[in-house]
Amino acid sequence: MEVNAFSPTGLTVSFTAATTAPTSAQAVSSAPTTRPARQYRVMNSGAQMVLLGVGASDAAAKTAAASIAAGAVPILPGATEILGFPAGSYFSGVTSTSTSVMYITPGEGI
Repeated sequence: MEVNAFSPTGLTVSFTAATTAPTSAQAVSSAPTTRPARQYRVMNSGAQMVLLGVGASDAAAKTAAASIAAGAVPILPGATEILGFPAGSYFSGVTSTSTSVMYITPGEGI
């Protein structure tokens, strides 16, 4: 099995996670539609844990960010993760206090 390093296939987007879910950022791949990006490099550049919400729309991502029970993925402070989500996903996030800037890059590989 061949393992490829992460390779971006679109522009990085960002949002500032806060105690209330902000407007979502959509990470769009420039890869051909026959092979859309389904992996994302997610980076939490702040000092707060972020409950990352992901969805097919702004509203769905905000709803998912509300809690782990609603579908949020916890991203630790300073962490960078490669995660798989549907192509064209929207991303939002909630912190318990303060804010944290999140960066999302569509691509392929790990």
